[in-house]
Amino acid sequence: FTLKHLNGNQAMDVSTCLKSLLLAIRQYRNNRSALNAAQLQKHIEDVSGLRCGGVLFSGQVLPSECLSGLMEVAGDPNSSHTLTGTIISLLAQFASDGEAKEALHSSYNFTGTLAGIIYCNRTTPEEPLVLQCLNVLQRLTYSVRTRHCASHIHELISFLMEHVQSNNDDIVKACLGLMANLCRHDISVQSHIKSQNNVKAFYRALINFLGHNCLTVVVFALSILSSLTLNEEVGQKLFNAKNIHQTFQLIFNITVNGDGTLTRNYAVDLLVDLLKNPKIADYLTKYKHLSVCLSEVLGLLHSKDPDAASKVMELLVSLCSVPILRKLVCEAVLRPPAARLQPGARKGVQTRGSEPSLALVHWATSPLDGPEQCYTQALSLLAELFEEVIDSSLSSSAQSFAEMLLQEVLVLMQSPDSTEGTEQLLKKHCLRAGRVVDLLLDILKTKCDSLRLLVSQRLSPEVCISQVELLLSYSQDLTGSTSNYHLSQVCSEVVLKTLELMSHLRQQMPDMETSFYRILQDQRMVTPLSLALTSNCREHVQVALRILFEAAPLPDFPSVILGDSIAANNAYRQREAGLSVRSPAIEDVTFTGKSFHAAHAESGSAYSIDSLIEKLQNGAEVQDKVKDVHMSEIIDVYEQKLSALACKESRLQDLLEAKALALSQADRLIAQYRCQRAQAEAEARKLASLLKDTERKKEDLQSVLSEQLLEMERLKSDSQQLLEHNGRLQAVADQHQELKGTYNQLLCRYDKSEGMLKELQAAHISLTQQAESLKKTNEGLKMQQERTLAEVAEKEKQIKGLKSDVLEKERNLAGLQNELRSQNEQIHELEENVTILRKELNKTEQARKETSIKASSLELQKSLIEAKLGKMEEELGKHAQMIQMIHSLSSGKLKGDVTANLSL
Repeated sequence: FTLKHLNGNQAMDVSTCLKSLLLAIRQYRNNRSALNAAQLQKHIEDVSGLRCGGVLFSGQVLPSECLSGLMEVAGDPNSSHTLTGTIISLLAQFASDGEAKEALHSSYNFTGTLAGIIYCNRTTPEEPLVLQCLNVLQRLTYSVRTRHCASHIHELISFLMEHVQSNNDDIVKACLGLMANLCRHDISVQSHIKSQNNVKAFYRALINFLGHNCLTVVVFALSILSSLTLNEEVGQKLFNAKNIHQTFQLIFNITVNGDGTLTRNYAVDLLVDLLKNPKIADYLTKYKHLSVCLSEVLGLLHSKDPDAASKVMELLVSLCSVPILRKLVCEAVLRPPAARLQPGARKGVQTRGSEPSLALVHWATSPLDGPEQCYTQALSLLAELFEEVIDSSLSSSAQSFAEMLLQEVLVLMQSPDSTEGTEQLLKKHCLRAGRVVDLLLDILKTKCDSLRLLVSQRLSPEVCISQVELLLSYSQDLTGSTSNYHLSQVCSEVVLKTLELMSHLRQQMPDMETSFYRILQDQRMVTPLSLALTSNCREHVQVALRILFEAAPLPDFPSVILGDSIAANNAYRQREAGLSVRSPAIEDVTFTGKSFHAAHAESGSAYSIDSLIEKLQNGAEVQDKVKDVHMSEIIDVYEQKLSALACKESRLQDLLEAKALALSQADRLIAQYRCQRAQAEAEARKLASLLKDTERKKEDLQSVLSEQLLEMERLKSDSQQLLEHNGRLQAVADQHQELKGTYNQLLCRYDKSEGMLKELQAAHISLTQQAESLKKTNEGLKMQQERTLAEVAEKEKQIKGLKSDVLEKERNLAGLQNELRSQNEQIHELEENVTILRKELNKTEQARKETSIKASSLELQKSLIEAKLGKMEEELGKHAQMIQMIHSLSSGKLKGDVTANLSL
């Protein structure tokens, strides 16, 4: 990523800002005035707002000079804390970026600069600048090994050991986190700490921190103790069979429930380091809550945070380094969802993520521009799982998962459109494609024929061919530049892995076999093969030899060009080795202040590792041991020599294996040489006949050339005279122009000086006015402070009176609460009586309705009876008239009887 990758306006802005910044740095170094410091700080803030980390660490001259100047200003003890803090804030933005972090470590020694700042301010650890340096150092040294020979590292370690017992919690936490980073995987730092006089007090302080209420502090202390004492008596007591289960529970609780991203990262790193000890790994296999914790950890794969997910996958990959644990992880991921319940959990409790395999595929297929660790760890974990499937009975259960996985993963091997012109994305694509090919090779090694058939059905030859063509074209473009040597190696490794995959599949796929042999005869294959054959990695050499064994019998294979390329690579590596041997092992710090140079040059130049190597090789007995030479440096020398001997041994074994192949190639080369010699003789005869023809033409042209030369000499004499006259006129014109230019310059200088004088006078007047206004405001603030102090005293008296009123009101409130309880009880009784009365009222209302219904029915019956009675009276009246008429005709006796009857 350079200036050319930005658009025009942005590149111009970045370039202009960097030039202005470099000019401000030089002005400040020449004159360390407050005005220059303010201008420099303003330019630093402008650069910080542009977010131009890719340009700053691109390796170009202008950004490198700016960074070097900033390191020098920050490392100068005479620089103000404000300016130093601004520089550190600018560089701290890039502490999380991988390449920028590496450049700050190796090229600019930012770690040594920060350690020097802390050393200069060691008497005032409560300064905000010290805490800022500690926090930036903690981010900068995370998962990075710091050079033990860097400046002020010993003083930094002493400072950390002294201030872990500070009263300021922020300083304690920063010191512990930085110490955990420095101790991890660094034997020289560990031995230096153990050689200190106060190491026992330091151990006691760390053990006391294990009961701290902050889990972050506990994890930091455990990490430091595991790095320093794991193989010692103190560590064996701390991490024995009784205590280790509590440590496991703490780590898994922090990982699952989370106490911040920082704490989770350090907890995972602690467990990864502990698993490297076989005894502790065995303890973990016997941990009774392991299956539950593993299910919870797998549930974290569904997190939306890629950093958290990558850390969880790193933990799972480290668990897979133990065979028993790898089997458990494989079963937990590949078993069907219905069976994925926590074995030791309560009823109805399920794991957090129901499908960890889907989440794993999701992270493996994440975009290239996302976090690299995410898809790298996901593919590494998948490779571990399928390596477990190879020698187990899980092949059948893994088939459905493999079918879904291949459908998604094979897309990653296709040529991405976004890699055009972007080397960083190309490198990421190569790394991910290499992991995908490794995964496919692991699947092909399984015992299950259905999995191998599935790969051959899903993978098409076109995908492999396009992958190889893309990488071959890029590696061919990158071979000429030494800066992209690493990228060319990565491309070559992926090409050879893809060819090995094609070699495995060529029997099942006829088109694959044709494409495989066609690519092997391509001359561009020389670069990947030569780089792999001269590599330090045994696996790369073996893969290259297998590919070479397939390619050597082919008729058009460029074996001669391959030999030349291998020889050139060997010469390049030998030249690099010579340069690295001549360079001193301990380099003086270049980008710190002058005061740092003097102190470091005395120790670094006198006792370097090279002098120790000479003494060890010559067999001299070093009796006068110098106090400054530490045992850790001697241990580092022996480690380097042992690793060099091991590399030489492996290289000799590889050369012996390659010798037989070289002899068979020699016969083939001799036959090729004879054919080429016969062709060369035929071409030589043709060239001889052409040479005779050209000699005849040459004699004819020589006569014409002599005539042209005579005419040219006459023209030269004429032109010479004209040139002399023209030169005299030009000299007069130049003198006139010079006089005119000097006159204009003097006028400009006069105008500028006059304008500057007026500006300075105006600035002086404004500054005096500002000073007077500041004095007035200062006096006003003092009066205001006295008033506020008096008001504070009155407020405190009022607060005391209010406290007494609050106590009385609380007593009254207690009495009122008791009365309220009694009233609530009475209300409850009244409510019960009301419910009873309501029930009785309902009953009476029902009875009233029934009686009203009966009364209405009786009234109806009464009206009917009255109507009947009226009719009967009318009939009786008629009967009475009839009877009277009869009686009038009958006798009087009968009349009396009738009358009696009627009366009756």
